[in-house]
This record gives sequence, structure tokens and C-alpha cells, in this order.
Amino acid sequence: MTITFHAARSVPKPAKAVIRIVTTDSVTDGIEGVSAEQLANAGFEGKAGESHTWPDGARVAALVGIGASTDVDSDAVRRAGAAIGRGFGRHTRIGVELPAGTEIDAAAARQALVEGISLATYNFSTYKSDAKAVKLTRVDVAGGSGVRNQQALDRGAAISAGQCMARDFVNEPGGTLTPPVFARRSAAMAKKSGLTAKVWDAAAIKKGRLGGLVGVNRGSTNPARLVELTYTPKGKPTGTIAFVGKGITFDAGGLSIKTGQGMMTMKCDMGGAAAVIGAMSVLSELGVTAKVRAFVPMTDNMLGGDATRPGDVLKIRNGKTIEVLNTDAEGRLVLADALSLASEAKPDAIVDLATLTGACMVALGGKIAGLMGNNESWIGQIEKASASTGERVWHLPLPDDYKKQFESSVADMKNIGTPHGGALTAGLILSEFVAEGLAWAHIDIAGPAWSETDEAEITEGGTGFGVRLLVELAESFSKPA
Repeated sequence: MTITFHAARSVPKPAKAVIRIVTTDSVTDGIEGVSAEQLANAGFEGKAGESHTWPDGARVAALVGIGASTDVDSDAVRRAGAAIGRGFGRHTRIGVELPAGTEIDAAAARQALVEGISLATYNFSTYKSDAKAVKLTRVDVAGGSGVRNQQALDRGAAISAGQCMARDFVNEPGGTLTPPVFARRSAAMAKKSGLTAKVWDAAAIKKGRLGGLVGVNRGSTNPARLVELTYTPKGKPTGTIAFVGKGITFDAGGLSIKTGQGMMTMKCDMGGAAAVIGAMSVLSELGVTAKVRAFVPMTDNMLGGDATRPGDVLKIRNGKTIEVLNTDAEGRLVLADALSLASEAKPDAIVDLATLTGACMVALGGKIAGLMGNNESWIGQIEKASASTGERVWHLPLPDDYKKQFESSVADMKNIGTPHGGALTAGLILSEFVAEGLAWAHIDIAGPAWSETDEAEITEGGTGFGVRLLVELAESFSKPA
């Protein structure tokens, strides 16, 4: 059930619970209506993660800590919102008061609060026979009922819906979300969201010389698809961005088969595609002024009788050839075609998202994405968007001398390098399919696209990582220098 958010001057009487987000400073100075003795007995100091609840007549009253006022930013509010969503989702209607005495922009705080509550209460229950829905249907946010306040809440709700859409795609089993199904659902979203869509079927993919996508798909009984989505603003565009997302709907590894343990979460190997599609769904509602095009290759990576063999050579859309020595390094093969197509569209900048390498997880763990690219100005825009949205990235290098690692004696390159530096060599391989002079960045989301636990606004399973970042990037876009 959808939660609606409403701007209000104060918490309305029908609210079943009233939650105040408070700083450690405000606890020290004294909170109106709450005695110092009560807080001391509860051991509540206003630190992030702390909460204190008590009955207040027919309603429930609560304090949720957020830490020192100087540390309050969008991420802190988002986490507090997540705590509220998890702690008070049993009520049908609640009221929330944002912290006073902080320097965070009011609109940013409202947006982050909505994101925290919406994302923390997300639940993928399609296949649950005893699914328990969250009861919460309405949140009144106190502090002002004006248009601007409501717009900030609506913005947070729209972006959260896009991220939840991405989570739904990732959480859907690979045997259900086949490439044709994924493509149909993406096209349906496009129609609903005011985008134009073009779906390449297997014949069009072959005719279009998308050799990487054809090669990966050879072992599957499900035909491949490539989805193009285009968002065009009402006025003159401030620039054009291309989003590229890896859409491997299930990765068994091909003939270089994964272990059973390694396959258990491989329905998430289309996390990049899911993030791109989720972000595209939001652009019209937010009135983004840049033109945005998306290129999303979709296939699974299976072991059928004519699966690509180690040693086979594939020819990519831009004419370059790749010797496939490890069929489990398939993401770069389908992205090569998509990056070639994106380059042909001549955007001002390209960014691709992909659950690409375990090596990136070794380097950065499960919560931070690897960021690589060929243009410092474009990298800087992505880092700024990351800081704004709380979806963390870390800039990694693309050393030219590492290209020697994937030189081939029979083709233009191999699809793997040496055992070390795999995230970097994968990024370098992708760079071979970006047209010269185009600003491009690659975000390896292998770690943060999936979570084994609930934490803050993240829920177990697909996270939808990258949706907020891409939306912010589109909204704030300026042509890279």
C-alpha cells in the first residue's frame, strides 16, 4: 500500500503517533513537554539511532535521535526517517516533526525524510503466502503547509517510487523476469511516464551487429532484448546524457559456470538496468531540463548447447573484436554494444551502471560503488551527486599500462585481464567502446546493489542503488568541460 505524505503546520489530531526528531543539542537544552528526569531515566541523549516512546493519551509520543546539530545532513535525516518507518509502520497515520536548530535546507530535509520512511517500509511480498503489509498509509510532516513544503515531499515520494521499482525488478526471480518480460515492463513504464521506448528483439539485435549481446545470449532459450528509452524535456534541453545499464537477468556464468553458492543472488545481475529504468521513470514528474537517453541490454547468461565457448571471438557493434576466455565475464560484452550505441547517439556525457566485478567488492566492500571514467569534470559531477544522495562512490584509476593485461593474439582484446586489478581492467575494456572525445563514467555497483540485511533505508535483497544518484545527476547536469 502506498504511503502518502502531507505538509502540515502542526501534527493533526487524527495522527496515531507523534514523532519528534531531535538533536543531542536540543536534549541538552531541554525539550518542551518532556522532563529531563524522563529522558535521563530512559537513557535518551538524542544520539543517532536512539528512540524513546511513551503513551500520550490516545496517541503515542516519541523522540528519535539524530545526533549533533552540526552533523545533520540529508543522509542523517534519511536514516532517522528509516527508523521512524520501521518503528511506527504499525500505525495507519503518524505525524513527524523535523529537528530544529540545524543548517540543513528545509526542502532537502523533507525529501530525505520521505525517502527514509518510504524505502525502509518497502517489502517485496509477491511470493509470500502470508504477506504482512505495512499499515502506515499517511504521514503528516509538521512545520509548514505551503506549496514548497509539499513539493519537497512529493519529490521524495517520486524518487522513492523509482527506487522501489528498481528493487522490485531486482527481487523478481530470474526465471520470471526474463529479458522479454523485463523489456515489456520497461516499455509499459515508459508509456506511463511520458517517455518514448524502442525495444530491439532478437532479429533486430542480430541485424544491428550487437555481437556481444548475441554471444552472451547463445546459451539461453530466452531471447535477448535491448531497450532504448528517451526522455525529452518540454523546453530546449540543457544537454543530453546517456544512461547505460547492465541487464543480465540471471547469471549462471555460462560455460565458465559459477558455483551453487555463487549463483544464489545472481538474479541481481541486472541491478544496473533496474537503476537506470527506475531513474528514467521519475524524470518527467520532476521536470528535468536535460534530455536523457537510456540503453539497456537484456539477456541471461546460461549454458545451452550452443553457448559461447572460451576461445570464441565476438565482434561488437563498433567493429572491435573480443576473445572470450571467461564466459562469466559477460557484463562487459553486452555493455560494449550498449556503449557503442550510446556513443552513436552523440550525447554530451555517458554513464553506465553495472554489477560488474567481484574485484570491486574486494576493494570497496558491499556499500560503496567503484567510479571510473575518462573526464574529470564528469567524474566531479557524479561525486557531487553521490554526496547529495548518500549513495557512496569512490574514484578508482584507469591506468593505461594495465591495457597490456587484456591484449589478445587472435582478436583486438581479451575479455579478462590478469588475476589482480579486475575492476580496473574491466573499466578499461569498457572504455574501448566509448567514442573518442565523449565524457564517460563507469559505476561498478556489484557491492551496493544487493544487501543481506536491513540497515537504515536499505532493505534485504535488491537495494535499487543508483536511482537517487542518476536522478540527481540528470537534474543538476551541465555539459562536462
